[in-house]
Amino acid sequence: MTCKLAICDDNEEYAQFIDGLVAQWAERSGVQARTARFPSAEAFLFRYEEERDFDILLLDVEMGGMDGVELAKRVRRQDDGVQIVFISGYADYIAEGYEVSALHYLTKPVDGDKLFQVLTRAVGRLRRNEPTLTLELPGEVVRVPLSKIRYVDVLHNYVTVHADRDYNLKRPLGELEQELGGQFYRIGRSCVVNLNFVSRVTRTSVELSGGGSLPLPRGQYEGLNRAIIERI
Repeated sequence: MTCKLAICDDNEEYAQFIDGLVAQWAERSGVQARTARFPSAEAFLFRYEEERDFDILLLDVEMGGMDGVELAKRVRRQDDGVQIVFISGYADYIAEGYEVSALHYLTKPVDGDKLFQVLTRAVGRLRRNEPTLTLELPGEVVRVPLSKIRYVDVLHNYVTVHADRDYNLKRPLGELEQELGGQFYRIGRSCVVNLNFVSRVTRTSVELSGGGSLPLPRGQYEGLNRAIIERI
């Protein structure tokens, strides 16, 4: 399993320490872990607007500017599947973790074995909870996490699922659409887009985080914007 983690701490030395522990855990558990470190909540949110693909957040509670609890609340409004772990030198904020369904609250100095246990629990939840789209391809069956699908479009009789890679199959788009979650929205006759990847909407196009854009058919602007607002 590949797992993407964000470490958000305004103490760079401590962030590096946590990063090292994550690397040790990944090697022991056989998980392919990719980490990104952020010196502030604001820095994380700037990246998050472009790439909403983090699986686990390790958040320092007390940071200059926005604190970890407020950051978690903002993320949770858009993603109910990401696993949130708070890290703090104080236990005063434990109750607030319940508001964002935090997985755990670790106090500094963080014990490596405890962090390993929490990360293993987080991965277990991700494996159990993450909805997937099952695709029957020539010679194989692939389960693609819905959170990784940017959009699905159709050309002639073939549908392409655009995720970490492109999957081509002969299947009606309408049939596939029924298996997608509420974060997907139909734009026109030939495309379904994941609202979590939409970074900007104009009258003629939909810009996607991470690059790329889709044409927006006439009459779809208001409906798409309304769907995005309801999703926030």
